[in-house]
Amino acid sequence: MTFKNLRAVTIFGFADCPPGDPLYRETVEVTRMIAEGGLEVVNGGGPGVMRAATEGAHEGGGVASVATFYPKFIENFEGKDPQNKADKEIIMNNYVDRTMKLLELGDAYVVFNGGTGTLSEFGMAWGLAYLYFGHHKPLILYGGFWYPIVEALVKNMRIGDRPGALRVYKIATTPEQVMQYLQEFDLEMPPRQEIKDDLSGEKAFME
Repeated sequence: MTFKNLRAVTIFGFADCPPGDPLYRETVEVTRMIAEGGLEVVNGGGPGVMRAATEGAHEGGGVASVATFYPKFIENFEGKDPQNKADKEIIMNNYVDRTMKLLELGDAYVVFNGGTGTLSEFGMAWGLAYLYFGHHKPLILYGGFWYPIVEALVKNMRIGDRPGALRVYKIATTPEQVMQYLQEFDLEMPPRQEIKDDLSGEKAFME
């Protein structure tokens, strides 16, 4: 499997997921296949799904990069996991900058089950995809549990009034389906172009 436009995929998911959890193993399997496809795996450098993403990348013979920061006064942030042995670490100043760097580094996103942090990352990725629709970074939501969540959001919020917002993501339930969707996204993407990222003040590659 070869990709013309995609180069890296950012993984979002639950930091408190232990290695014995099925979610952990699912993440390893998905990211192993992503790496075998020649794509870089990006994550937040922490434990749980993030550590699993790095392990999967290495199992697939690929490269894992992380964006981290080292807080002083945040009690409920997991921080850098010393067992998340990524090939490259980018250190940011705060949680928001770290999130934006993760969004910048990936050409597509896979969002696993998670907590409030994952929810915020999903919301930002979805919002940016809608804003840049046509040159957006696509999302893959991993797991069947996403179906009722998205249905509830569309039913109770005004998302359905913006049809483009419903065209920037797909829901996958197997690693093979993730790879299929990445291939489809890659074929649909226009040539890469540099745009100004209004939120970070930096230039970021978007489709």
